[in-house]
Amino acid sequence: MTSFKAIFFDFDGTIADTVNGILATMTATFNELDIPLPPAEEMRATIGMLLGDALQKLGNLDNAHREFAVKTYQRLFSEVELPNTRIFPGVGQTLQQLRSQGIKLAIVTSRGIGSLRLILTKNGILDFFDELVTRDNGFAPKPAPDMVNYLLKKMNLAPQEVLVVGDTTFDIDMGNAAGCNTCAVTYGNHTAEMLKASGCDWMVGSFEEIVDCKSCS
Repeated sequence: MTSFKAIFFDFDGTIADTVNGILATMTATFNELDIPLPPAEEMRATIGMLLGDALQKLGNLDNAHREFAVKTYQRLFSEVELPNTRIFPGVGQTLQQLRSQGIKLAIVTSRGIGSLRLILTKNGILDFFDELVTRDNGFAPKPAPDMVNYLLKKMNLAPQEVLVVGDTTFDIDMGNAAGCNTCAVTYGNHTAEMLKASGCDWMVGSFEEIVDCKSCS
């Protein structure tokens, strides 16, 4: 791990266990707007997408109703999602260990900056990160490499100096497209089979294992 100068983390399903909160908030949003509730597995499959894209796809919404659904979800966030969100075991200790090795840490997420900062602050891990890149920065969504490429330029890093870590094929495809090393975590929202097929360099079963990534082959 010490050969990497920086690690760029996905957030939902990688650092934080947000699935219960997201599904509960999607359910509350669709119920409030009287939109037929999609199956839980379909809602879960959209985690990692932009919120508007996910709600539009799940609810078969036009653009106007998409924006209203996003605003409804955001209004319900503090009441429904935030209390149901947990940081995965070992995250704080592992981030501290990586920082002690001089490794720069960043987050690249489809989540908005407001909710991201709230969750990071609530769990006492905001200060571990040098950079936060979210959907609010306006880059093309995952799996496009734009968010990673932005950080590479801003942090003056070569792709081979960076490890991109995530729980979905969107994350792995993004990292691969940017020319970075990639590590898939298998405890999140996509299966180990899906992640392996995406061409990750490493695969781990817990956050702590990121400091000693095992081969993905």
